[in-house]
Amino acid sequence: MPTYVSLLTFTEQGARSIKDTVKRAEAYKAAAKAAGAHVRELLWTQGQYDVIAITEGPDEATLSTLLIETMRGGNVRSQTLRAMSAAEMSAIIDKLK
Repeated sequence: MPTYVSLLTFTEQGARSIKDTVKRAEAYKAAAKAAGAHVRELLWTQGQYDVIAITEGPDEATLSTLLIETMRGGNVRSQTLRAMSAAEMSAIIDKLK
């Protein structure tokens, strides 16, 4: 099951409506569930990024669509990383010649 780590920053719109950030996070979790994905963790942070989301889903297309839909809301920008478990990394290494 693919896992994405998203490093999110608030847009100006998202910062102006900061009081709704927890509600938006709950909406993201609900959208993920409806898409067949799961939000493993959502953390608000200080520093370069405002929120870190760890989301897993049935396939890359589902997760990409979920992220694009989230960004269309205009409250966050994302740098998203495809994360791999030890088992996934082992399978990749096993394919090396």
